[in-house]
Amino acid sequence: MTMAMSLGLTIGIRRTLFMMLGEIIGVATVVVAAILGVAAIMLNYPSVFAIFKWVGGAYLMYLGIQMWRNKGKLSLQTPQQDQHQTSAVVLFTQGFVTAIANPKGWAFMMTLLPPFIDSDVALAPQLMVITLVIMFTEFVCMMIYASGGYTLKNLLSKGDNLQLVNRVSGSFMMAIGLWLAFG
Repeated sequence: MTMAMSLGLTIGIRRTLFMMLGEIIGVATVVVAAILGVAAIMLNYPSVFAIFKWVGGAYLMYLGIQMWRNKGKLSLQTPQQDQHQTSAVVLFTQGFVTAIANPKGWAFMMTLLPPFIDSDVALAPQLMVITLVIMFTEFVCMMIYASGGYTLKNLLSKGDNLQLVNRVSGSFMMAIGLWLAFG
């Protein structure tokens, strides 16, 4: 959500949609994997969970440092300049990797979803409904955050306000990264 707000603020909602698409597909991948048995695998092999934890924490630290280093110049660029700065593929990949590398997301889905599966009913329809509901909810929440970031753009483009928001957001990302790695 922080990334959706920051991207909505810096590159606009339309460009942020590429990141959102990657994020939604990544979350759907985690949901499907959790329902199909990754929970059992990760409970039997805690080292796999530890690797996800460290990789996810390191990636969030990297994003936080990048946000700290950002001077807020992207928000002052034209859409033509933005297209040369960050491609749709990079934005998509950033969203997808963020979803896949989030061990808290994996843990949440592995513990939350299995009780919703009824063994007396066909798995495919249940899997489809649960995945679509989660994808829709994720999209709506990211749109709210991206829209909020875009709305704040005019206010924050004055002075060093944008750099301050990037540093606060970056600090939160780094704190979450440390929490994931060491918590």
